[in-house]
Amino acid sequence: MPGGDQSSKMELNFSDIASPIRGFQNLMRNRVHEILLVSSLYDSFILSQDGHLNVMMIGEFTDMNLYHTPNLTRVSSSAEALEAVHYGPRFNLIITTSNIGEMHGLEFARTLKAENRRVPIVLLAYDQQEVNELIERYDTSALDHIFLWQGDFTALLAIVKLAEDKKNVDHDTHMMGVQTILLVEDNVKFYSAYLPAIYTEVMKQSQNLISEGLNLPDKLLRMRARPKILHATTYEQAWEYYTRYEEYMLGVLTDIEFLHGGKKDSRAGVELAQQMRKRRPELPILMQSFDGSNAERAQEVGANFAKKNSPTLLKELRAFMMSNFGFGDFIFRKQEGGEELDRAVDLRSLQTKLQTVPAECLVYHGQRDHFSTWLKARTEFDLAQKLKPRKVEDYGSPEDLRLELIESLGTFRQERRRALVTDFDPINFEASGTFAVIGEGSLGGKARGLAFANRLIELSGLRDEFSDIEISVPPTVVLSTDIFDKFMEANDLWEFALHCEDDEKLTERFLQAELPEAIEANLRFLTELMDCPLAVRSSSLLEDSQYQPFAGVYETFMLANDHPDPTRRIDILAEVIKRIYCSTFKTVSKRYIKATAYRLEEEKMAVMIQSVVGAPHEDRFYPDVSGVAKSHNFYPVRKMKSSDGVAMVALGLGATVVDGGKVIRFCPRYPKHMHQFGTVDDYLDNTQREFYALKLHDEVKEGMSRITPQLFDLSVAEKDNTLHRVASVYSPDNEAVYDGLSRKGVRLVTFAPILKHNLFPLPEIVRSLLELGAHGMGRAVELEFAVNLSTPRGKPKEFMLLQMRPMVLQNEMEELDFGAVREKNLLCRSKNVLGMGKVDTIRDIVLVDREKYDRADSRRVADIVGKMNGKLMRENRPYLLIGVGRWGSSDPFLGIPVHWGQIAGARVIVETGFKDMKVTPSQGAHFFHNLTAFRVGYFTVNPDKGDGMLDWEWLKNAPVVEEDDPVRHLRFIQPLEIKMNGKNNAGIISKPPKR
Repeated sequence: MPGGDQSSKMELNFSDIASPIRGFQNLMRNRVHEILLVSSLYDSFILSQDGHLNVMMIGEFTDMNLYHTPNLTRVSSSAEALEAVHYGPRFNLIITTSNIGEMHGLEFARTLKAENRRVPIVLLAYDQQEVNELIERYDTSALDHIFLWQGDFTALLAIVKLAEDKKNVDHDTHMMGVQTILLVEDNVKFYSAYLPAIYTEVMKQSQNLISEGLNLPDKLLRMRARPKILHATTYEQAWEYYTRYEEYMLGVLTDIEFLHGGKKDSRAGVELAQQMRKRRPELPILMQSFDGSNAERAQEVGANFAKKNSPTLLKELRAFMMSNFGFGDFIFRKQEGGEELDRAVDLRSLQTKLQTVPAECLVYHGQRDHFSTWLKARTEFDLAQKLKPRKVEDYGSPEDLRLELIESLGTFRQERRRALVTDFDPINFEASGTFAVIGEGSLGGKARGLAFANRLIELSGLRDEFSDIEISVPPTVVLSTDIFDKFMEANDLWEFALHCEDDEKLTERFLQAELPEAIEANLRFLTELMDCPLAVRSSSLLEDSQYQPFAGVYETFMLANDHPDPTRRIDILAEVIKRIYCSTFKTVSKRYIKATAYRLEEEKMAVMIQSVVGAPHEDRFYPDVSGVAKSHNFYPVRKMKSSDGVAMVALGLGATVVDGGKVIRFCPRYPKHMHQFGTVDDYLDNTQREFYALKLHDEVKEGMSRITPQLFDLSVAEKDNTLHRVASVYSPDNEAVYDGLSRKGVRLVTFAPILKHNLFPLPEIVRSLLELGAHGMGRAVELEFAVNLSTPRGKPKEFMLLQMRPMVLQNEMEELDFGAVREKNLLCRSKNVLGMGKVDTIRDIVLVDREKYDRADSRRVADIVGKMNGKLMRENRPYLLIGVGRWGSSDPFLGIPVHWGQIAGARVIVETGFKDMKVTPSQGAHFFHNLTAFRVGYFTVNPDKGDGMLDWEWLKNAPVVEEDDPVRHLRFIQPLEIKMNGKNNAGIISKPPKR
C-alpha cells in the first residue's frame, strides 16, 4: 500500500542525492595525474619546438575543454629517469624517446618492467625507419605502445587518453553503459595518425554535449562519459575486446592485414568483420587497406572501405564516425546515402522532428538502430537501452513506432529536468517540470530544500506508486544570491539598508534601484514562457535552516501575470523582486535576526519564481487543497504517536493554513479519526467558512505590484464546482453534520470526501512524503503542499510540494520532575506544553487581558505587544507572554496576528482560550515553526473548558510597569519558576516567591 513500508526510499544513499547525474561521478576514476617524459635536450626541443612543452600541453588540453591536465616532469637521461621513478612522484605514464644517454629507451623500459613497475610506458619515435628497426630487430614487449611523432600535439592527448581508457573501460562500460570504439591497426604510422584523429572527433562530440548540458555539473560530468577507445594490434586481442564490450560497441575501424594466430594474415580483418556481423548485423565497420581490391571484400561483409594511401584518409575516417557513430546531428534519410530530409540537433528537436518525418524514414533508421546509437553517443544510455531491444517488427505500424519514440523522448526529458537544478536557458526552457537557476550563487535555504525534495521524489520512485497523479514541485526558476549581491552593490544600497530604520524610506529606495540588465532580459523571457499566475517567494541563505528557519519573516507575492502589456508584466515582476530584496532589511527582519546568532550583513537573498498551483475559475485562481504536514506531532491524542505526524489542510490558497486560520487537522496514519470534532458545535466553530483565491485581471485594473489573495465565501467555491470535494453540510433541522452537498444546510469544509471516502489519496501521499523527507533529511520535517483536482479531462491530478524544511525537536532525554506544588502557588498549569527543562530567569510578563480584549482591535494589540517586546529585548530581559487565542493567527476571530519579530524576546508563551471558545494549538503557522526553532516554551490552556488553569485574578493585581489597554507589562523582584516536561507535554508556571 502506498505510504507503507517505503523500502525503495531507504535504499537512497549520498551518491544518489549529491550527484546531479547518478553514476556519472564515478566514471574515469583512474586518471593520468603525473607524466614522466624522458628525452634528450635536443629531443625535448624538437617535441616542444620552442622549449615550452608544459605550456603547449596545457593549451592543447584546454582547447579540448578538458578540465583535468596532468603534470609533466622532464628529465634528459635514463639515470635521471630512474632516480625520478624511485624517489619522485608516483607516475601514471612514462613517455620516452630512444636516445636517453647511456641507455636506449627500450632498455630503460625493460629495466622498469624487471622491477615490476606497472606504469604504462610509451616510446616516441621520430621517423618510420627507426620504428621499423625497433620492431624487426628487438623484442618490444616491455613497451605498451610505440608512437610515431609527426609534430601534432594531439598525439600527446591521444597517448594520455589511451592510457586512461585502458584503465577505466571495464568499470565505466559495465557501470554506466559507456560506449567504446575499437581500432584494429598494427602499423605504428597509421595508428599514430588514427588515434589523434579519433580522439579529436570524440572530444568535439563531448564539447557539443557540453552546450546542451542542463547545468555545469551536468556538462562536466557528461564529459566523463565520452566513448572509450580500444586499440588492438592482433586478431586475438581485437576479438577479446569485442566479445567483452560487444554490448557497448559504437563501431569498429579495422585494417585488413594483421597478425592472426601469430602470423600475418591478409584476410584477418575480413574474418574479424564476418564474425562480428554474425553477432551484430547492424554494427558499423570501416575497413582500410592499401589494396583497393579489398573494397569488394568489405562490401561482402557489409562494411565501409577506405584506401590507406588516399590523400583524404583522415577526412574519410572522420566522416564515417560522424555518419555511423551517432556523432553530430541526427540526419533523417530514407535510405543509405539518400537525400537529407531533416535533421535534429538535440533531444528536444529530435522529439519535434519525429512528429513530421515520413514513415519510411522512421522504418529505415529504426531497422538500423540509429536512434539508439545516436542516444548512446550523447551519453543518454538509459533511454538508448530502453529503445534498443524493441525492433521495428514489434510495432503494429510505423505510426506506433513514431508514437513510442515521441512518448519515450518526452518522458525521458521531463524526468531528466526534474532530477536536476538546471541553468536557465531561454531557448531550451520548458515550464513543465523544470527547476532552473539564474546566476551562479546559492539557491538560498527555501529553494535548496525544495530542490532536495525534488531530487528525493525523482529518485525514490514515489511518482509510480500513485497512478494518474503527478507528484512533483511546481515549475520553478531561482534568482541566486549573487544576483542580490550585484543589485546591492550596483545601487550602493548596503550601508543605507543596514542602518535605515524607516520601512517606507527603505522600500522607496529599493524600488528606485535597477536590477542588473541581464536579469531584466531573463525576466522578459520568463514572463512569456511561464504564462500563468506566479508566486514570487523569498529564499534567503538562512531561511529554512535547522535552528533559525526565518519562517514567514520575508515577503511572498502572488501575481496574476495576465496584464496584456508584456512590458507591464516584466515591470511588475521586477518590482516584487526588489520588494523581496528590501524585506531582508525591514524592521521585522532586523528584530528577528537580533534574536539569532547571525549578523544581518551575513544574510543574502535568493528569489524563487514559481507557477501557482491551482486552476482558474472565472476570475479566480486557486488550488482545491493547500496544506502543511509535519512528521512529528507535538499533540498526539488517543492511539496516535508523535511519530505518526500531523497535517493541516484548507480549501484554496495556503494563507489559511500557514497563518493559523481555521483548518482541518488529521493524522496521515489515521485520517478518519477527526478528534477535533467532538460535537456539532465544534464543527460550526472550527471549520473554514471562507477561502483564499488569487483575483485574476486585477493587475490590469489597478496595475498593482502586489496582488493579495482575497477571501471568498464558500458559496463561490460551490459555484466553481470545487466545494463538493471537501465539504459536508450542517442540517439545523436535526442538528447533524452530513458528508457531501446533497442536503440543504450550512456548508462546512471538513474534507470528509477525501479523508473518509477516499476521493483522493491525500493521507497516503502525505505520509509517504513525510517518511521520505524524514529519511532524506535525517530528522523530522515539515512540508507545505497544494493539490489541484480541477485538471482538464485526461490530465493527471496534481500534488505539488511547495516547501520542505527540517523541524527542530528539543532535547527530551531527561524528564523533569515537578515535585509537590501547592495549587495556590501556581500561575499556570497545562497538559499541552512544548519545551523541556526549567526556566528561572524571567521577572517580566507581557499580558493581554482577556476581559478588555476586543477581537476587532487585534492588529492594534499586536503593535502594542511588538513595542513592549522591542523595549524588553533592548534591555536584554526575557519575558513570559500571555494572551488569548492563537498567537500569530491572521484571523482576528482566532487570536492576535503578531509576526515573529513582535514577540521574539519571549522565553515562554501562554495562549488561553476565549470565554466563548476553546482554542486549539496551531501547528500549521510559520509562527509555530519559529517557536520551536528558538526553543521557546509554549503553553496552551482553556480553563473555562476544564483544560489546565491560569490565575487571571492574581495577574489582575500584579505590579504594573506599563499599560496600554488591553496590554500590561508586569515586573517582579523575584523570578517565576517554569518547568516543562516535553515527554508528556505537561508544564507548570509557579508564581514568584514573596519576599
